[in-house]
Amino acid sequence: MAFGWIDEQAELRRRAGLVRTLRPRAADAPLLDLASNDYLGLARHPEVAEGAARAARTWGGGATGSRLVTGTTELHTELERELADFCGFEAALVLSSGYAANLAAVTALAPHGSLIVSDAGNHASLIDGCRLARGRTQVVAHTDPDAVRKALSGHDAAAVAVSDTVFSVDGDAAPLAALARACREHGAGLVLDDAHGLGVLGDGGRGAPHAAGLAGAEDVVVTLTLSKSFGSQGGAVLGPARVVEHLVNTARTFIFDTGLAPAAAGAALSALRLLRREPGRAARAGAVARALHHRLTAAGLEAVRPDAAVVSVRAPSPEQAVRWAADCRAAGLSVGCFRPPSVPDGISRLRLTARADLSGAEIERAVQVIGDTRP
Repeated sequence: MAFGWIDEQAELRRRAGLVRTLRPRAADAPLLDLASNDYLGLARHPEVAEGAARAARTWGGGATGSRLVTGTTELHTELERELADFCGFEAALVLSSGYAANLAAVTALAPHGSLIVSDAGNHASLIDGCRLARGRTQVVAHTDPDAVRKALSGHDAAAVAVSDTVFSVDGDAAPLAALARACREHGAGLVLDDAHGLGVLGDGGRGAPHAAGLAGAEDVVVTLTLSKSFGSQGGAVLGPARVVEHLVNTARTFIFDTGLAPAAAGAALSALRLLRREPGRAARAGAVARALHHRLTAAGLEAVRPDAAVVSVRAPSPEQAVRWAADCRAAGLSVGCFRPPSVPDGISRLRLTARADLSGAEIERAVQVIGDTRP
């Protein structure tokens, strides 16, 4: 029977406690949200919503084509200019998602004969970029610049190291300055995914590369998403103008994909301008994360110290992590649940995301629920 093997795979997932299901969210869901990536609380902000609506009224519901045909509006180029300026880079290129941005950057910058040095904790989109690239990939130990240096030392041709700036599972940060030094010793480029750093780290939320003094460097390329701190959708690649021009001509997820919907571009641009006016939102997101961590550990839970806005709490097993998250939900709290194969270390955990608009009372409530429902 066609696809008969799917039933076997489904049974294996069920036995391992790894079944994933979709849970439609109502517009007026009453849950306290610590599961989304809306770090700055902007997804429902009136200015951001109006930016999306205004763009849709002006440009219509979709981009109508790929960016190289009809899918580039004046709004797209405006967003690219302001993103590059805000983050401190020469140029930016907006794509339909952060996933597409990572595929574009890695595949276009790792041609045949090149070496890609990839952190073991990288996001799936970077991993898939490595798999699709024509270069050879070497995976190295997590957040280990010496491992990157060693991998590069045995390669004489073009090379690039790729890493998240803040890793999505535990929220730990990569040693960006040390990674850049390791790459420069061997003439290699550095591609950094700042999905979880933009809007939270750096001066006024300008991102982790900006905080590390790497913004605008000729050998550094940054990818980011517009779906987290900016509360919208889409992705971008930032870097030297010649790199961006190269992507326009070679990156398949840019060339052959329909452009980002104008509404998403309008929402992201409004969020960016709002953050420029209210830079304190970035610091507040970090403060909320640290407060969550302090209270969770004080309650006897095993939580990882956050470097940005992600706080993870270890669970005994995949099954207990699922049950824990469900019990939290039943008590009015929405939390993330990360299990294998989504976690590279095989350790299941609840994943909490701090939001700049969380009150002290909401933080206390969240910690109380998590403590009361612990396995």
